[in-house]
Amino acid sequence: MNAHVPPPARHRHRDDFPGLAGNWAYLDTAATAQKPQMVIDAITRAYGVDYATVHRGVYERSATMTMRFEEAREKVARFIGAASPSEVIFVRGATEGINLVAQSWGQRLQPGDRILLSQLEHHSNIVPWQLLRDRIGIEIDVAPLTADGRIDEDALEALLTERTKLVSIAHISNVLGGIADVARIARAAHAVGALLLVDGCQAAPRLKLDVQALGADFYVFSGHKLYGPTGIGVLWGRAELLASMPPWQGGGAMIETVSFERTTYAPPPQRFEAGTPHITGVMGLAAAVDYVESIGLDAIHAHEATLVAAARSALGRINSVTLFGPEDSAGILSFAIEGVHPHDIGTILDESGVAIRAGHHCAQPLMATLGVPATARASFGIYNDLDDVARLAAGIERVTRIFGTSGKDA
Repeated sequence: MNAHVPPPARHRHRDDFPGLAGNWAYLDTAATAQKPQMVIDAITRAYGVDYATVHRGVYERSATMTMRFEEAREKVARFIGAASPSEVIFVRGATEGINLVAQSWGQRLQPGDRILLSQLEHHSNIVPWQLLRDRIGIEIDVAPLTADGRIDEDALEALLTERTKLVSIAHISNVLGGIADVARIARAAHAVGALLLVDGCQAAPRLKLDVQALGADFYVFSGHKLYGPTGIGVLWGRAELLASMPPWQGGGAMIETVSFERTTYAPPPQRFEAGTPHITGVMGLAAAVDYVESIGLDAIHAHEATLVAAARSALGRINSVTLFGPEDSAGILSFAIEGVHPHDIGTILDESGVAIRAGHHCAQPLMATLGVPATARASFGIYNDLDDVARLAAGIERVTRIFGTSGKDA
């Protein structure tokens, strides 16, 4: 975190988000971020005066939209530090990106090959590998966590063998907010000949990315968590890997020639983008990248770290509250109140205009590790400030009064 970067002021950014009209404390950004007006405008324009198909029409508007579509790919490539725009594949989201790798790259795996995950992974980074295991006969290993809820990187390294073909981990946990040392994990994976896939859904909106410097082989993220639209995401892969992978869906746009006897396929990224793409989603994603970059990832991360620290301090003074995750978690704070179900916490907070997430957060194996069925989760974004933290803390105190649990420390 760059402590010298001043946090964005509320009046400067909150008003950019029409979804936050009124006095709503939206603390569910890890699930999906609110959209700034410039993203909404970009989508409206793309569906309106600019709308046309891409990669097919010879008329001017189609050519213009195609140019903007590919400019968006170039923008995303720069945003994540890709070597080339051709390494950027547009998908529906991180879930589809991981499934693409599992179903395409995963075809080369053999029975007995191993994939290494961690205990904190989202279901989207567990189930695709289980489907591959059930189909091919690979094995799945799981790295444990440290006491404060980070990936235990020493234990992860000890689990690597010559049979490990892929390590697939979250850059930032969507429940605990801990930041993985991706570069270290990449070095360890590569030392045994394995590849590294990184789920960057929570990192892309918070950390300045350089996928090459990180040493990743695949990197995925979803646009809607980056203040962009739903239904669009990115799979980045190293060029030589993508070139060696077969298509995973067939249709228009991903081909060179088709006959009833034989079909030849386009090179990446088109090989993996069958059918008419989510044109307006790509335009919205490009606008979201512009918006985030206009503020700066360092400033965003510093701002969210300040809010998490304040929230941990405020909630930590309440006896019945248990906080999960590391002290320096990135933008995310999960917690529980003794004797109160997280759904009740969320419902009571909602009565006060405070929106949090309550549940297992698509991370049931992690809940089992934590020894709870669910947690309450507050997650912060560009538009939040210390007033939101104060309202969260006041709401939690109200919950403890309603349920008769212990209040603040003396």
